[in-house]
Amino acid sequence: MKEVPINVFFFGDSVCFGQGVSLHRGWVTRTAAALSSLSDRVGREFLVVNAGINGNTTRLALERMPYDVQSHGADVLIVQFGLNDCNYWRTDRGNPRVSPGAFEANLEEIVARGVSFGARKVLLNTNHPTALDEEAMAFAGVTYQESNHHYNGLIRAVAARLDPDLVVLNDMEAAFADATGGSRERLLDLLLPDLLHLSEAGHDVYFEVVYPAVEAAVLDLAASAL
Repeated sequence: MKEVPINVFFFGDSVCFGQGVSLHRGWVTRTAAALSSLSDRVGREFLVVNAGINGNTTRLALERMPYDVQSHGADVLIVQFGLNDCNYWRTDRGNPRVSPGAFEANLEEIVARGVSFGARKVLLNTNHPTALDEEAMAFAGVTYQESNHHYNGLIRAVAARLDPDLVVLNDMEAAFADATGGSRERLLDLLLPDLLHLSEAGHDVYFEVVYPAVEAAVLDLAASAL
């Protein structure tokens, strides 16, 4: 009987989808390619699915999770949300798209549902800093980047409350701080002209941080199945 593959699901927004760069340059696609090479070396198949959708909040993600994740089953689940949740639309009159409390609850439910449907390792990513830090959002009193930083703190809080043997935090905000040394000019090199989405260089940073964690997770699962 053929051995079933280890399923690796990326569940997120435009950062997972790879908005604004060629498909082969995105960090998720590069992770899939690296796992294919790893599969050849260790003799175990890895199935990689990119379930990233532009513009998604955690609320929208929960609505589509039954089909996009639960119906297929993820052994390793990589979760990347927050850049849309933290945004304030003018039409919402000072309310974020997803409130901080709801955001934390949604993340915890995404993890819980993933585990219920087979996930044995969940990688929870914070979001990289943006350069949208000069003008407050309408009715909000904070810049987009200030809100993003706050929601990154919420992601860390969720990860800290969950089982460390199950949930791994990939702190992309901290990784970008290390990569840029706090320099705005160096940060701009990692972003597209919209000051939010990742440039190819930004995808490089994501790949360098996330891939080792994914590789460790799949090798651990592969070894436990022997």
